[in-house]
Amino acid sequence: MKLAGAMSLRGMACNIAGALLMLAGVGLVAMTIRGQLNYRAAVERHGGEVTSLAEDALPQAGQHGAMVRLVGTPQVVEAPLDPDFNLQVDTPVLVRHVEMFQWREVRIGNSVHYELDWVDRPLDASHFKEPVGHTNPASFPLSGKQFDAGLVRLGGFRLSPQLLNALPGSEQVAPDPKLLPENLAASFTPYQDYLVTSARPGDPRLGDLRVSWNAVPLQEMTIVARIDGDKLVAAADAADGKGYDVEVGNVPLLDVFPDLPVPPAHVMGSRVLAMLLAMLGAFLLLVTHRHRGDVLLALALGALAVGTVASVLWLGRDALMLCGWLAVTLCGLVVAVWRVQRHPLPDH
Repeated sequence: MKLAGAMSLRGMACNIAGALLMLAGVGLVAMTIRGQLNYRAAVERHGGEVTSLAEDALPQAGQHGAMVRLVGTPQVVEAPLDPDFNLQVDTPVLVRHVEMFQWREVRIGNSVHYELDWVDRPLDASHFKEPVGHTNPASFPLSGKQFDAGLVRLGGFRLSPQLLNALPGSEQVAPDPKLLPENLAASFTPYQDYLVTSARPGDPRLGDLRVSWNAVPLQEMTIVARIDGDKLVAAADAADGKGYDVEVGNVPLLDVFPDLPVPPAHVMGSRVLAMLLAMLGAFLLLVTHRHRGDVLLALALGALAVGTVASVLWLGRDALMLCGWLAVTLCGLVVAVWRVQRHPLPDH
C-alpha cells in the first residue's frame, strides 16, 4: 500500500509538473508572437518594418518596397543654380529671399503708427488706416524662389524631391557679386550677406530691394524611407500620413519613432525554449502512461502543442511564418501518430 501510494503521489507530481511545463512552453511562444505582432502593427503605421543599412549601401535586388534607415551626409551631385543671379551652391536646397523696404502699419491697442522696414511681400497701403503719405510700390520686380538640387545621394540611393525638401537646417549664403550678370551688377550692391539696390546700403529708402539666400547645410542625417529602385521615397500607404522621417545626426530608430515598442529580443531563443519546455512537459506527462520513456513521442507532442498555438496566432498575418509553424505542427502530428501506433493498447 505504501509503495502504491508513493507511486501515485509521484505520478501526480509528474502530471502537475508536466502540465505546468507544457503551459509554460505554449505561453512563452504565444507571448513571443504577440510581441512580434504588436511590433509589426506599430511599424506598419510608419510604412513597415525598418532595416538599418550601412552608409555606403548600394541598391540590391529584392529591396524594392522595403523601409530602411540610413545614416550619413548627403552628397550633392548636381548643385542647384539661381539662374537670375548666377549663384550655384553645393547644397540640396537653395532658397532666394526678396524683400522690399516698405511702409508697414503697426497697431498697439488703439494707437497706430507707421514705420519703414524690410518686408518679403507687397503691403497694400490702401488698407492702412492712414494711407496718405504711406504708399508702397504695387509689386516686386523680383520674387523669392526655391531651387532644388538635380541629384542628391545618400550612400548609393537618390533622394526624392519630398525627402530633399524635408532636410532640416538653414544657413545664409553670402553672394559673390563678381558672378552677377551685367544687368543686375549695375543695380545691386553687396552689403553684409545681402545684395541691395540702395544707393546707400546702410540707409535704405522706400522701394529698395534686398536679396538673400539660404541653403540647407550638408551634415550627418538619419533618413528613414522606402526603397523604390535606386531612390528613397516616402511610403505613400503609411497610416501616419507621412511615410518617412529625417533627423539631424545618427538617431536610433526608437528615437525617430518614439511610439514604437521595443522590438522583441532573442526571438529564436524563445522559440527553442518554448519547444523544450513543452517537450519536457510532455515527457513528464507520459510517466504515468504506457508510453513512458518514449522520448520521440514527447518531442512530437511538445512540437504539436507549440506549433498549433503558433499557427493559430500567425493565421492571416504572415504566410511564411504560418507555413513554418504548420510544418512543425504536421511533423509533430505525424511522429506522434507513428509512435502511438507502434505501441497499441493490449487486447483484452
